[in-house]
Amino acid sequence: MIARSMTQQLTLGIQLRDDASFANYFSSNTNQSAVHYLKNFLSQKNDYVAYVWAAAGQGRSHLLQACCHLANEKNLTAVYLPLKQFAELSVEMLQDLETCQLVCLDDVDAIAGQREWEEGVFHLYNRLQATQHHLLVSATCAPHELKCSLPDLKSRLSAAAIFHLQSLNDADKIAALQLHAKTRGLILPDKVGQFLLRHLPRDNHALFQTLNKLDNASLAAQRQLTIPFVKEVLSG
Repeated sequence: MIARSMTQQLTLGIQLRDDASFANYFSSNTNQSAVHYLKNFLSQKNDYVAYVWAAAGQGRSHLLQACCHLANEKNLTAVYLPLKQFAELSVEMLQDLETCQLVCLDDVDAIAGQREWEEGVFHLYNRLQATQHHLLVSATCAPHELKCSLPDLKSRLSAAAIFHLQSLNDADKIAALQLHAKTRGLILPDKVGQFLLRHLPRDNHALFQTLNKLDNASLAAQRQLTIPFVKEVLSG
């Protein structure tokens, strides 16, 4: 079943982003304990379930995929499922996943109220506990706020190690952009970062998408990231 599930993921375009790593995830002071825990999650022998919640755009998916990459580096089996796409997936994909040493379920709140999916996740949780394999779950709300029709699922998730990722302030957002730029071989001056914050939506997803666009334009034009160049790209 695992091989079939992996094949289904690839068919549906569900695959790990190559750049989703701990090395290029900017962690503010308030989130460092959560990131440290997740880096060492697979070494935990008492806590086998972790739950990470935050508003959209705070890097939950990045961290879940980073954990999968880290598991692969350790020659451990890992699977990542974005439950926000549940309508395109089959609940049968959850069968036999307990043979994986790490299962990452992203956006579990998306299947709240979907009884078949809730039961599938609930039974997977129990099977992973029995095998002492790790389950990492993300959502946009705390476990007790999930609108589940299955109380036992909410109860199980509420017993996990729970971490709330705090939103980045402006200085942190610039530092995060600079870190991503650096991994791409770019230099993002402070003034350019401030310009982006003033002229773009402030959510992280929009900012990083723009950085990707600037990276491609910079490479094509062989130019550095200056405010005039950024203005030219954004107005084009």
